[in-house]
Amino acid sequence: MNIIEQLLTSTFFYSVIRVSVPLLLPALGALVTNRAGVPNIGLEGIMLMSAFFGVVGSAFSGSAMVGLLAAIFMGIVMSLFLAYFTLKLKTNVILGGIALNLFSSSLTVFLLYILTGDKGTSASLASKTLPSIRLPIIEDIPFIGAVLSNHNVLVYVTFVIVVLVYILLQKTPLGQHIKAVGENENAAASVGINVNRTRIISFIICGVVCGIAGAFLSMGYVSWFSRDMTSGRGWIALAAEAMGRNTMVGTVLSSMLFGFASALANILQLQGLPTELVTILPNIITVVALVSYSVMKSKGGRKYE
Repeated sequence: MNIIEQLLTSTFFYSVIRVSVPLLLPALGALVTNRAGVPNIGLEGIMLMSAFFGVVGSAFSGSAMVGLLAAIFMGIVMSLFLAYFTLKLKTNVILGGIALNLFSSSLTVFLLYILTGDKGTSASLASKTLPSIRLPIIEDIPFIGAVLSNHNVLVYVTFVIVVLVYILLQKTPLGQHIKAVGENENAAASVGINVNRTRIISFIICGVVCGIAGAFLSMGYVSWFSRDMTSGRGWIALAAEAMGRNTMVGTVLSSMLFGFASALANILQLQGLPTELVTILPNIITVVALVSYSVMKSKGGRKYE
């Protein structure tokens, strides 16, 4: 089967959805904080810590649900940690996010060694995995059933989150407050909006979705934690949000584009192409997308909303 034929199979589209989830969730988190006027560069670190604590929580409790809750809790903690330094101590948001990423990378390796004696993976921990779900009726539909059914439960949770974030940003007073704070914090404060509280809420929302993304990586995408297993997905999510021009639809489509690139890389690897070339393909697409976005933005001469 050649590459074109493989791209048209239900297996490939199933893979696109699967690999897009850990990109789409943090991209939505970045969208929410960016709307509030605070770009979150710490997505990678938040996801990494969540992935680690999801595995640890499930291993010590014997429950995948407890592991998921531990991942979400740690996502919120790390996000609030960044919010404290950014909003309270007035740390540079870019430097704070980078510091959080480096801190998470080192801390997870240290904790992994303390718990397992291994600096690479958590294979010795009896961690649990979140279940996959077969969709009645849909699974019997040719092609569509094979694409949409039998995904991990967090894939379907992601679909719900996309709708909820859209409603939050477009249809609720909180969403309007987030937008107002991001556009002009002084004007927002003048009409009684608590700027810091609104931004903290946006950080919490980001922590929740990044926590779910981390749990998906270590308890759904695979069944263990490994060192730096986020593998740049947080940065790609930032690129997806930027290319999506700070819009809901654009962010979702951009995330799916990068998911397509990752799934394509897997197919190319099976075709015998050099591993180094295949591995860098999603990153090349990220750079090209960001350059294209910058060019379009400069030509437009306006702020995209």
